[in-house]
Amino acid sequence: MNIQHNPLLTDPKKAEEHYSNKDGVEVKYLCTTEILVSDVPVDVFYRETPHPEFGNRYIGLYYDRFVNDIMVCNADKVEELEFGMIQDHKGVYHYSQTHHDYVNVDSKMIDGGRQYIRHSGDVVIMKIVDGQFNLK
Repeated sequence: MNIQHNPLLTDPKKAEEHYSNKDGVEVKYLCTTEILVSDVPVDVFYRETPHPEFGNRYIGLYYDRFVNDIMVCNADKVEELEFGMIQDHKGVYHYSQTHHDYVNVDSKMIDGGRQYIRHSGDVVIMKIVDGQFNLK
């Protein structure tokens, strides 16, 4: 499935390498979305096995403007969320990452992040299961 992502990190591959090497298991970038707080985007990474200390399979990296640094969070909640997606003329899916992220593609739009789905044109709903987007 071809999905357009706009990660916060300039190079998510570096985070993949860091956590894969640190934990000894493959860690892959999955998406960027708000998890708990409206309009706070989180780069979400997936590992197949639960973290031995914390038990989560999804790792979230976000920018905390109060401490002026990148922070880590448990992002397992991502499997509970719905992603409304629109498809462009090339077959690529696009989604609104946060509450006020308005995405306009090929005269279609989607907005609302995980708070609501406002769109024009056809929309599909996807959920994440075991580190993959699936049609609901």
